[in-house]
Amino acid sequence: MTKTLVRISALLLLLWFPSPSEPAWRSVAGVVKDAGGNALPASVVQLENEADLSVRSYITGVDGRYRFSEVSYDIDYTLKARYRKYWSKAKTLSYFNSAAHPEIDLIIPIE
Repeated sequence: MTKTLVRISALLLLLWFPSPSEPAWRSVAGVVKDAGGNALPASVVQLENEADLSVRSYITGVDGRYRFSEVSYDIDYTLKARYRKYWSKAKTLSYFNSAAHPEIDLIIPIE
């Protein structure tokens, strides 16, 4: 009986300790628009990882929407978009932003 009680106590103690968590991922999405608020299809959106300077790209559809998944909570990212020869201003997705699915629209100053 005592051995069983010790085993159960040890098992409960192991279950109580938090296990190492997997990397915390989120997604970021938005719309690329012109100065008038119209969606810009076939825009190229770049997501730059500020830790290792790697860049991921996404080409928007007819609705101007983009989406990146598996974006780490622990790293700052820079987002910018290009439509033909025009660029949006860069926007930062900070690790201080705790939103699970932040929406960041990018405006390209053309009319």
